[in-house]
Amino acid sequence: MNDSIRRVKLVMLISLVSFIGAAAILGASMNLGWAQTAPPPADHPEITMHGRKYTPRSILERNMGTPEDQTTQFPPHKIIGNLYYVGTRTLSSFLVVTPQGNILINSTYERNVPTIEKSVEQLGFKFSDIKILLGTHAHNDHQEGDALVKQLTGAQTMAMAEDVPALQAMKPGGKEHPIDKTLHDGETVTLGGTTLTAHLTPGHTHGCTTWTMKAQEDGKMYDVVIGCSLRPPATLTPEVIAEFNHTFPVVRSLACDVPLGDHPAQYSMQEKYSKLQKGAPNPFIDRAGCRNEADIEEAMFHALLDEQQKAGGR
Repeated sequence: MNDSIRRVKLVMLISLVSFIGAAAILGASMNLGWAQTAPPPADHPEITMHGRKYTPRSILERNMGTPEDQTTQFPPHKIIGNLYYVGTRTLSSFLVVTPQGNILINSTYERNVPTIEKSVEQLGFKFSDIKILLGTHAHNDHQEGDALVKQLTGAQTMAMAEDVPALQAMKPGGKEHPIDKTLHDGETVTLGGTTLTAHLTPGHTHGCTTWTMKAQEDGKMYDVVIGCSLRPPATLTPEVIAEFNHTFPVVRSLACDVPLGDHPAQYSMQEKYSKLQKGAPNPFIDRAGCRNEADIEEAMFHALLDEQQKAGGR
């Protein structure tokens, strides 16, 4: 490890200690899971989907977990083919490995970058081999660490055009957010024989990006979908309504054998990982589960819209 990386890690450690201290001062009642939504979302409306009840608040709690969940390493593991998980308990980060270098999807919080680096190395790969950095959407818990990843690896960063303004406003520690290439709906990113396609699926953010790729296992090719969050905001503006009316049909149209998401709970990662450890056939191949998250979020979207329209007297 060179001196520059040691210095960056020292700065990160100091920042993390300061962050934890500040959180402690604010009191135990502070829930850092609400980082994106202050105040927390309402506990209504309630929907039932696939035998479970959901509210806007319970969905966010499911996605974010506790502050500890957001920063604690989940055991890095192979998902399928050349695709690996290198994120935390509740914030997904994916590594695509190729002969010409690797692709990282979602840097998550800046303070998690050393954890992602550790996971990459535990899998036997070099963090410095990351050549391309992608993301699902412009929220801190998914792309705040982009500048640090680029600083450590020199990776080329790419982002959907509609999310560029929000990303540029994301400046942890004053760092400018790196964007080397702007992408548009349907564009592809190729490295070492692996191609990822960027699908614009807005609503959660204007540039929310769902990534698709093919992965090979045991001589068979599988369609992988790395979904962007479909969670609607508390207030549905005409623009957001139009975005989701575009997004849900797009998501449902994608060929899918392996459903993944930017929060592991969206695809039941922990349950599937447990099955994998017990020697079950690859549980991440889950065609039956490919539409589960869309089912939940589309039902919630319509329930929120109905509630909002009734409140407005329409």
